[in-house]
Amino acid sequence: MFLNRILKGVVAVAIALSFFLNTSVLPAMAQQILPHPDPIFTGKIGLTYEDSESEKADLKLPSTFGIENAPNILLVMLDDVGYGQMSTFGGAIPSRTLDKLADNGLRYTQFHTTGICSPTRAALLTGRNAHSVASGAVMEAGTNFPGYSTLIPQNAATIGQILQAYGYATSWFGKNHNTPDWETGAIGPFDRWPVGLGFDYFYGFVGGETNQYHPALVENTTRLEAPKTNADGTPYIFNTDLADHAINYIRTTYALSDKKPFFMFFAPGAAHAPHQVSQKWIDKFAGKFDNGWDKYRKQTFKKQKKLGVIPDTPTTILTPRPDELRRWNSLNADEKKLYARMMEVFAGFTQQTDKEIGRVIDAIEDLGILDNTLVIYIAGDNGASAEGGVDGTINTTTYRNGLPEDFDDKLAAIDELGSSLHDNHFPAGWAWAMDTPFQWTKQVASHFGGTRNGMVVSWPDRITDVGDVRYQFSHVIDIVPTILEAVGIEAPTQVNGVTQKPIEGTSLVYTFDATDAEGNDLSDIEASSQHTTQYFEIAGNQGIYDNGWMASAIRTVPWEGDKPLGNSLIDMDWELYNVGGDYDEGCSVNTPDFTQANDLAEECPDKLDEMVKLFYAEAAKHNVFPLDDRRYERFDPALRPSLGEGRTTFIFPDHFRAPEGVAPNLKSKSHKIIADVELPEGGAEGVLVTLAGYFGGYGLFVQDGKLVYDYNLARLKDYRIEGDLPTNLPTDTSITLKAVYKTVSNEPGVGGEVTLYANGKKIGHGPVCQTLSTRYTPDETFDVGFDTGSAVSDTYVDLMPFDFTGTLNSVKIKITDDLADKELVEASCGKERRIPLGPIPFYD
Repeated sequence: MFLNRILKGVVAVAIALSFFLNTSVLPAMAQQILPHPDPIFTGKIGLTYEDSESEKADLKLPSTFGIENAPNILLVMLDDVGYGQMSTFGGAIPSRTLDKLADNGLRYTQFHTTGICSPTRAALLTGRNAHSVASGAVMEAGTNFPGYSTLIPQNAATIGQILQAYGYATSWFGKNHNTPDWETGAIGPFDRWPVGLGFDYFYGFVGGETNQYHPALVENTTRLEAPKTNADGTPYIFNTDLADHAINYIRTTYALSDKKPFFMFFAPGAAHAPHQVSQKWIDKFAGKFDNGWDKYRKQTFKKQKKLGVIPDTPTTILTPRPDELRRWNSLNADEKKLYARMMEVFAGFTQQTDKEIGRVIDAIEDLGILDNTLVIYIAGDNGASAEGGVDGTINTTTYRNGLPEDFDDKLAAIDELGSSLHDNHFPAGWAWAMDTPFQWTKQVASHFGGTRNGMVVSWPDRITDVGDVRYQFSHVIDIVPTILEAVGIEAPTQVNGVTQKPIEGTSLVYTFDATDAEGNDLSDIEASSQHTTQYFEIAGNQGIYDNGWMASAIRTVPWEGDKPLGNSLIDMDWELYNVGGDYDEGCSVNTPDFTQANDLAEECPDKLDEMVKLFYAEAAKHNVFPLDDRRYERFDPALRPSLGEGRTTFIFPDHFRAPEGVAPNLKSKSHKIIADVELPEGGAEGVLVTLAGYFGGYGLFVQDGKLVYDYNLARLKDYRIEGDLPTNLPTDTSITLKAVYKTVSNEPGVGGEVTLYANGKKIGHGPVCQTLSTRYTPDETFDVGFDTGSAVSDTYVDLMPFDFTGTLNSVKIKITDDLADKELVEASCGKERRIPLGPIPFYD
């Protein structure tokens, strides 16, 4: 009995001590520090279960952390969509899903993005400015400076990480263009993939764009091949597949718990190139754009005034066409025919995307939970894209590499546009039209054509002033604080032991009411904005907004490549606009100018000087320096870290797959490809190694008894070197198939020669007269033993993925210093002339 009393006393002291240790974090701090501390046991522990009282562990739900009736959240972001594109904001492309949300929510007419993809998405997910989170450029153009490294820092937790810690089911569907280029391989690291940024589930693609018919699918961190059909049996289309997976995720979440809300980031790669959609969607727009881009802007401008998405005032002026773009009426009949069709394809692509988003929202409504779902639908991550160049393209690989296309080739493809046969993109004139009423396009962060995007917010349980318009200035960094306030969460001061930098955006919840605290109508164009100052910068294009004034300085035109405007990055020709600011005594003109049509730089020199100084102050504050207007050079992988840096020999197993960013960079480098294979009786065929696909790339494969090296120069030319495999090659023992590539120099885009060997015997030789200079692909992969995605060579399109039917023990790639004889290569190329390079642009 005495012993029992001692044991009970010791146990009681031990239990009390454990409780003390577990409660050392003050409850007041638990709301500020994530993850939350482990739940504390408050039952009773005796010596046996009979004199103990158990307690169920707390569920990881918002209600556990004091948040009642937490809303579901659907955050939608389209890609390369302009302000004047969708019907909700006056455009000619019907967007019934966005229209319906606007009728049951609010339209935001002064919402802004950064001007290009990765920076916008990093700002969207973190609530901090792009340069503040090391994302001042797209992933493939990062540099080794704090604002541009592309490494989203740990002190800027994403909205996914925050909501995940509060018990939300978090998911990301579609485009992920926020993983550093060199971290996209099978060994990661994965902390900057969606699953490492707070998202329980990811289904989509990693990179700037993907093919709608052959997407580079990734589920969580695993690469997949797309099926032949969608779930309903129709021919496969990525947009539809994405919506199917999102719907299934929502239904699964709700089936398992009606208490666990979801946060879904739905980011289709549309309407980014390639503009691909089935014919039925294209046919809906037949003839609707025959009047051209100039008339489109005039008609859209009128609709926008009527809708109230731009002010219907005499000082709201339609901005003129840039001198660099041709008048529609100056085009010949064939040009009009082709460019109108390109726009029809783009319109069909946009409408189909909006419809698929509608299916996701319908699924939420079918479950009866739409009323308490906060839907934020952002129509674009920047303005419409001019990355098709002035004349449009049927293969964006040519555009990225500065290779001009023949107009007749484009015209001949007119009835195939939108299909898997083309990676088409409309001309810059249509991008300018989609950005009505503003100047310029995507990439031009200095002007609203590059940064102004329509946004609709719907939340039936909270927003009652439905169908109205909001004119408050806002920016993509405002979305995170808006979500946090809507849910009832304070921004954490610490996440995973890392002190967090402050959120830089401003919540928009104040705009959800009909009036502000003083009773002022929030739908009034003069209603005050709480986001008062915002800098803009992309690739040297600079802008600064402050209390209704906007200063803008354009450095480069998207389709002109490395042709900077003005004197230098620090001596720019700044423009000044009063886009809704108060009267300034130093200005002779003070009329509000919603569209940036009236440059006041000469009339208001003191105000302009004040604004330019403010830009530099904000730029210094947010890691914008050093300013960098380089274009082509920034896509050189050597500028960025690499897991294979300094390595000259690589050995790959069969069925290896990796994106270009982590594959051996063989451009303008001599190298050997050595395949160790075993052939069965009767021989074998199939791919040994490829990079990229149908729209440009290279491959080494065996077909019809031949070893073949095929270099696809963006479908402009095809260099095929082949040799008959000796009939006496041994079977069921290891043999070597080899391709030796020698470049004529290390200059970008130069040619070289290829020699083929089978077990040491030379069996083929020939020239590759020209190569791609920047990047093969934004989404397809380096493959060993098969070819995923689309086929590099037309000869095995119907045999895809064309697995090697022998035994592929390994493929070795060895980079060498050997050079080909330039004169001999040129002689081998004969009369074939090198395609002259045009401007190589900055692209996304």
